[in-house]
Amino acid sequence: MNLLQKLRGVRQWDAERAGFPGEHWLVLGAGLLVLRGASRSRGLVRRAAGRALGSALIARAASGRDGVAGKLARAAEKAPAAGAVGRARLRAPR
Repeated sequence: MNLLQKLRGVRQWDAERAGFPGEHWLVLGAGLLVLRGASRSRGLVRRAAGRALGSALIARAASGRDGVAGKLARAAEKAPAAGAVGRARLRAPR
């Protein structure tokens, strides 16, 4: 099993598992801690790797299934179409 297949397997497992409440907050905290540790590091490679990992964790917290982007997408699906609301306002007598 090569690295790409392993990565696909991990991503598939992650997509299939059930999330738990507050998961995105834990990932955000981990990302911030990694960024903090990276800023205190002396080595250039270690600092760059820490910044990359911390940024990836923060992006995961924001865009993951239970993150901000996922919640906004679910809210947009439940909301009425914006075009219908705008047309109703135009037709309403004033």
